Amino acid sequence: MTAFLFTSFLGALFIGLPVVVALGGASLLYVWLQGDLPLLVVVHRMVNGIDSFPLLAVPFFIMTGNLMNSAGITDRIFNFAIASIGWAKGGLGHVNVFASVIFAGMSGTAVADAGGLGTIEIKAMRDNKYPDHFAIGITAASSVIGPIIPPSLPLVIYGVMANASIGQLFAAGILPGLLIALVLFLWVAIEARVRGYPRDAHFTWVRLARSTWRALLPLMTPVILIGGMKSGVFTPTEAAIAATAYALLLGLAVYRSLGWNRLVRVSMDTIETTSIVLVIVAGASIFGWLVTTTRISEQMAEAVLSVTENRALVLLLVNLVLLVVGCFMETIAAITILVPVLLPLVTKVGVDPVHFGIIMTLNLVIGLLTPPVGMVLYILARIAERSFEYVTKSVLPFLVPLFVALAIVTYWPSFVLYLPTVLYR
Repeated sequence: MTAFLFTSFLGALFIGLPVVVALGGASLLYVWLQGDLPLLVVVHRMVNGIDSFPLLAVPFFIMTGNLMNSAGITDRIFNFAIASIGWAKGGLGHVNVFASVIFAGMSGTAVADAGGLGTIEIKAMRDNKYPDHFAIGITAASSVIGPIIPPSLPLVIYGVMANASIGQLFAAGILPGLLIALVLFLWVAIEARVRGYPRDAHFTWVRLARSTWRALLPLMTPVILIGGMKSGVFTPTEAAIAATAYALLLGLAVYRSLGWNRLVRVSMDTIETTSIVLVIVAGASIFGWLVTTTRISEQMAEAVLSVTENRALVLLLVNLVLLVVGCFMETIAAITILVPVLLPLVTKVGVDPVHFGIIMTLNLVIGLLTPPVGMVLYILARIAERSFEYVTKSVLPFLVPLFVALAIVTYWPSFVLYLPTVLYR
């Protein structure tokens, strides 16, 4: 019956059914064939799966990213990044990464970063005669920072599924996010020296002061969120509401760049995306419950530990599994399915659940840059008006620095857990 549960789920995915139909359908068939439980338990478990206070953060973080994009705030962030670091060799490559670091503190998703900043970044790099493969590759790679630096939508979902502190997960994502930015800065610097990319802006204090003044209020978003959570003014869930209110204030009252028609469109996009996310969480809840009650996760842990109890090897195996899954499955769906399976395994070899949350999220968002399901690749193919194959080839070299960052995050737990320890423990 356990084999039937996974076979029916994978079979449904293979024939092209949506993830939520595969999850719910496989679970429903399992319960029906077992005959021990009423079929209504499937509905109850799905409802209970989304009856969670932390999940209230989902629609608000999604709407915040949409508002920032629609209100023209991304332009202010990009201009500030040019004034700050555009003077370096390969300047717009560095600007690309720096802008993603700033925008990560507002959007929380790689897709919002690629779709919002990507349009501006690729056009600017083309205008300055950068080759398309470099512009596309660095735009894709820098979008990975979005789900790591708080606020992060995947970390909210992981916290709910793993029963882990979302505040600690947010704190744990800050240093790894900055690490990804650092390795990408180094990669751009090497590319710029080898290929002779120019400096794209002369540094002047006047220009920096003007761009800082124009971007000051958007730049305060992560400060408000992290400061509010640390001081106890609001919880991570309430921080999502505060972020949305702040974005609305900027778009409607301060900059007046967000009209009512655009606000309605943003609201509809948010509702659509939120519905997709929550339906996936609901379907994964019953699937995860069956995995737990049938002791599948414990049996898997025992099977792996019977081969090796070496923590480094177990983490290597888990990373390989996550990278492969990330190639074929959307991040949130993968988190909701795999947390009940993999978390018991890694905790048995002494991995902190908060540390594992960062490992899992980073692995899966790297999957957004790999075919066949890499959502960021499809977005950039549309923005750059290039073929999916061309975009994929452009991104492949930039996976190298991301894998370096992943290795450091995986095998240096004290680096990841430093801020959660200081702030929460």
